[in-house]
Amino acid sequence: MSLTILSDEQIRGLLENLSREEAEDFVAVLRNALHEYSNGTQSIKDGVVHQPERISVHSNTTGATTLFMPSVSGLGHAVKVVTVSSPSSDPSLPAIRPTGSVTLYSPQGPPLGFLHAQTLTAFRTALASSCLLTKRASVRTITVFGAGLQAYWHIRLALMLRGDTIRQIFIINRQFSDTARDTFKKIHGIPQEIKQREGWDQAQFSLLTPGYGEYNRLEKDHMRASDVIYCCTPSTEDLFDASILTSHEGRRKGRLIVAVGSYTNEMRELPKELLLQATRAHPPGHLHYHKHATEGGVIIVDTLDGALKEAGEIIDAGLAPQQLVELGELVMIRRLAKEDEEKALASQRSSTDTSSASETFDKLDLTSPGSAMSTVFGSESGASASGSGSKRSSSRSPSRRGSSGGFSLPFHRRQSSNSGLPADDQKIKQQQQQSDHDYHLTRWITTGNVIYKSVGLGLMDLVVGFEIVKLAKERGVGNHIEGFS
Repeated sequence: MSLTILSDEQIRGLLENLSREEAEDFVAVLRNALHEYSNGTQSIKDGVVHQPERISVHSNTTGATTLFMPSVSGLGHAVKVVTVSSPSSDPSLPAIRPTGSVTLYSPQGPPLGFLHAQTLTAFRTALASSCLLTKRASVRTITVFGAGLQAYWHIRLALMLRGDTIRQIFIINRQFSDTARDTFKKIHGIPQEIKQREGWDQAQFSLLTPGYGEYNRLEKDHMRASDVIYCCTPSTEDLFDASILTSHEGRRKGRLIVAVGSYTNEMRELPKELLLQATRAHPPGHLHYHKHATEGGVIIVDTLDGALKEAGEIIDAGLAPQQLVELGELVMIRRLAKEDEEKALASQRSSTDTSSASETFDKLDLTSPGSAMSTVFGSESGASASGSGSKRSSSRSPSRRGSSGGFSLPFHRRQSSNSGLPADDQKIKQQQQQSDHDYHLTRWITTGNVIYKSVGLGLMDLVVGFEIVKLAKERGVGNHIEGFS
């Protein structure tokens, strides 16, 4: 068994040259892992995936904060160690560029990989965002706040995966810094044949900074024209005025809004008003007098517990767990719809009378009316979307006891309207309810206003790290020490 050692330059070279099919394979692997994380069990004894809380240590002498992030999956286990400048450190101290490593181990313990963490971290964060990007119906115009490595890889993966439809990318940064200049240089330096292969050789790129006289007008114009907005800055204050997107004009267009730059409870990128509007519950029968894009009623997060403890926007807005849903609970929605339908039909076939079939279907724990996933489908079925006492037992979050019974799609219970119907009629009605709910969810994810907040997850490093090691071996990249273990 060999140990693979990869430098940041080697990792960057591997990832820059991915084909669209290879990038899609990376997305699929991470999507499956996040699904397993969100819908499995948190127990180390019973579960395949385990994500302990990160540990941090801070040095007042250097102003550095070092983060330790362990994770476990069926592939093995990993420990990521990263050092960054603390947001609260003395500004007179030299800035520390994020640096560190990821060590990968087999399930039995021997080390298999030692990878530089810089590009890997930015890539895996953008890869998680791309799980939602690939589902959007329209991706023509993108606005990006920030010009660092996170911003670059969000742009780069968007071009790899949706480059054939992208026509304009607006980058908004505090200043035309060396980092911004390097990002533009890297994008411009991508070979023309790759641009043509990915379909964005005619795309336009621009940079906007607050020093420009028309900044406020252009910022608003850029954001309202965008199909996707990426926020990739370690900001401690809102990046833009909420009214740009919360006004009637701002809400006419559906957008995917991704915030990945802030990762502590003192940091924030998105205005509170934007999150409150996205999670506002409307009473049954509520009528909208202004045309606007579909709202889901929840904020998507990579990890529920991490977001509640570390996402400044979530904390400042006072959002409850019922107003959040993990990315892993959504990314496999089509497969899960089929699984749930099969379970329901199997339960009905095993029952000999109508009332017994109805009772069995109700026991599938399709969700409580007030759960976060229930609000995704609105309240058209007569169940309230704002119950405060609901539990999302399908989630593996330790704060809500993960269920080992698997994940079930959320449906509003309407069994009272089914009682007395023949079994075949019940089956048809239940299938129609499922179809209606799945349609609403699909419309929201593909064309509605979707907000995704990420604070990072060690499991992402583990899964993507193993895929990079596999790719490196296939292409003969890196150092491979035989017999290390």
